Amino acid sequence: HVQLVESGGGSVQAGGSLRLSCVRSGYIAGRYCMGWIHQAPGKEREAVAIIGGDGSTVYADSVKGRFTISQDNAKNTLYLEMNSLKPEDTAMYYCAADSPCTYGGNWSYWGQGTQVTVS
Repeated sequence: HVQLVESGGGSVQAGGSLRLSCVRSGYIAGRYCMGWIHQAPGKEREAVAIIGGDGSTVYADSVKGRFTISQDNAKNTLYLEMNSLKPEDTAMYYCAADSPCTYGGNWSYWGQGTQVTVS
């Protein structure tokens, strides 16, 4: 049974920073990748950052140069470092696993989400 638990969200002023964490428990078979997906009120979910098992990364244009995705395999933890935050980054942020890895086409496992609010 795979569980993903996010933490680190909160309220911050524009220009500030936050670091989100996602701890995974349970085993995911095969080759998979991990990602952060956000959903703003009234909008569809959008993947903002994805990382493959080999460490390769993909970012949405809206966050390139500001957000950094990383993972610590020894701790089964995924991170999202968010800098230079903007009000338009306000959203619920979900951690998810894409299995098998298609860089965003097959999100199989989801966390419960953590709210980020930028004012």
